[in-house]
Amino acid sequence: MSSFAPAALDFDATPFRVGIVAARYNSVLVEGLLDRVLAGLRAAGLREQNLAVVRVPGSHEVPVAVQLLAAAGPRDCLIALGVLIGGDTNHHELVGASVSHALQRVALDAGVPVINGVIVTDTAAQARARCTGRLNRGAEFAAAALEMAALKRKLSR
Repeated sequence: MSSFAPAALDFDATPFRVGIVAARYNSVLVEGLLDRVLAGLRAAGLREQNLAVVRVPGSHEVPVAVQLLAAAGPRDCLIALGVLIGGDTNHHELVGASVSHALQRVALDAGVPVINGVIVTDTAAQARARCTGRLNRGAEFAAAALEMAALKRKLSR
């Protein structure tokens, strides 16, 4: 991920309906991401009754839960959260690619923007920097979700 994120735009999120699916694996890091996403959404005025948060075991389970959440009711945007950290094999890269492709397919099939907030890193230090440290990816995911929710509303009229 680049460290040159676009500037966040201002949106009134009060009418938006947002769903979030968060993995429980690497829970401290995912909770950090989730806290930052929620802070960004709430700061923009997202109402609690328009927010659904679903937990799943790991990042590989995120896409099907996003798909189920999309089918469960109208949503302006969905956010997928998880953390995959490299080890002795490239398993994290394989799961990351699979999840990314599946999330894009869900977005296109459901006609609902899906923000891919599944962090894939080579080290735990890189993951901490992005989830709970100096690189506030959660705020970036919230900003992207708000922008895409506004676009969906604008173009769906």
